[in-house]
Amino acid sequence: MAAQSNSKPYIPLSGSASDGYSEGDRATATCFCGAVQLEFPTTKPGLVDTFICNCFDCRKITASMFASNFIVDDEYIKYIRGKENLTEFAQAKTIASNNTMTNQFCKTCGTLMNRVSSGYPGKSILRIGTVDDFNLHETALKPRVEQYAGNRVEWFAGGRGVEQHEGPVF
Repeated sequence: MAAQSNSKPYIPLSGSASDGYSEGDRATATCFCGAVQLEFPTTKPGLVDTFICNCFDCRKITASMFASNFIVDDEYIKYIRGKENLTEFAQAKTIASNNTMTNQFCKTCGTLMNRVSSGYPGKSILRIGTVDDFNLHETALKPRVEQYAGNRVEWFAGGRGVEQHEGPVF
């Protein structure tokens, strides 16, 4: 497949929804089945930061070796559909900061849409992989920081050009 231009949205068919968009400084994130879709900002002040996390909780909750995330100020998040289709699971037992992390999943397909930390009220940690415009993964949402780099699996070299930290940043 030919390389895509990063100057315009690239929204390939991925999952069941086909109505994602990226316009100006707003874009959508959708769960795999399409039941939950939200709109978020792609610029500051609503877009707070972007990061990779290698902590053991992120590994387990994503069923992967790391999580790619972005933080959004809650006042800038707009649910287009499906907020009532989210279910939550919260715990603090294994969180290094001892904050309670509340995870919101689609009840239908299980996609983790966001995490909320009791230590950062008014902010949500969304998953880059849920964003419909794949060009945003490479541009506005490219991770700036990698935290818990010391927990990284040996076969993953980490984010190229990403600020590395051995412990938590967020």
